[in-house]
Amino acid sequence: MTKVFKSSPRADGFHMPAEFEHHEGTILIWPTRPGTWSYGGKEARQIFLQIASEIALGEKVFLCAGKADFQGMEAALHIFLEKVGAEERELLSKNIYLLEIPSNDSWARDVGPTVVIKALEENTSKDIKNSNMERRGIDWKFNAWGGEYNGLYSDCKLDNAFALKFLKEHGMDIYDASDFVMEGGAIHTDGDGTLVVTECCLLSKGRNPTLSKDEIEARLKEMLGVTKVIWLPNGIYNDETDGHVDNIFAFTAVGEAVLAWTDDENDPQYELSRKNLEVLEQATDAKGRKIKVHKMYIPSKPVCITEYDLRGLTPDYGEEERVVGERLAASYVNFYISNSCVLIPAFGDENDNRAAELLRQLIPDRKIVQIPARAIIVGGGNIHCITQQIPG
Repeated sequence: MTKVFKSSPRADGFHMPAEFEHHEGTILIWPTRPGTWSYGGKEARQIFLQIASEIALGEKVFLCAGKADFQGMEAALHIFLEKVGAEERELLSKNIYLLEIPSNDSWARDVGPTVVIKALEENTSKDIKNSNMERRGIDWKFNAWGGEYNGLYSDCKLDNAFALKFLKEHGMDIYDASDFVMEGGAIHTDGDGTLVVTECCLLSKGRNPTLSKDEIEARLKEMLGVTKVIWLPNGIYNDETDGHVDNIFAFTAVGEAVLAWTDDENDPQYELSRKNLEVLEQATDAKGRKIKVHKMYIPSKPVCITEYDLRGLTPDYGEEERVVGERLAASYVNFYISNSCVLIPAFGDENDNRAAELLRQLIPDRKIVQIPARAIIVGGGNIHCITQQIPG
């Protein structure tokens, strides 16, 4: 039986760990929304299964779908597993869990819970599965990245209910933050007291318009157990989330990070990234350390919606429609760090390998896996956006 708390995680001794710390598992949500995933999600589903299989080599994967799509997801996974070797199939079958939890779309980062942890000197509770930490999940309010102001689709009730359903299914106690609009892609922490966010996103009128910047920062400190919040002014150009931080900046270790970058002064991204770098060069983290920032170059050629992509999309009423030639928010910073590997987007661009090599240098203890990501970016996000870690 899960408990629901309205208290402060920080006051209770909890904090959000870094993504590069150990996971119990990762949440993924089966892609089905016809206005997001081209041609019934046929290509996207194979990419999702590839991502799930890579992650499952080192941790659990919780692959979720609603009742109407559950059997199709199960059948697709079975076909996928038949194509791998027997030893790998056994491990993947053991580590991939299929859960019947409905959602409106597949952005697990934003609709899934943010799990905070508390270190325990001695574990005496049978309810706590991990021997050295207690975990609780934060249930934020989700309003489709802007609600009535500039939300991307009008009905997001299932998305908003997803985190609570997952936490109850998982038997994890809950912090109720359902009065505060927040998405997992809007926050990034080093796990050591520092949080990085963007002003363009968190100060959007579609998020928490009655709260000031100081009030939002105070709430983040209380909910995530951090002591320092660094506000970057900008996200990636044309990011329909109002500029999530996970597309522009990511910690790779304590005191070390990557920033999406271009040297092309005529690219609209240049000025956005330059202003972010100015902030980071002047900033220190929660422990007073300077952050070593590495430039991670965006694709050399813009990734845009094509006529072929558009023909495969069927938007619902009230859902924002795409147009041919629309520049997508393609960024290599939208990678995901799992226990055994780092999954980085590949766009068929000359900078694909350059970005992967940078991660090999920065995260040498894990395998770097390049994932063909066009089928995901057409949906509006990327690998980090469709994954949400469960520490453990």
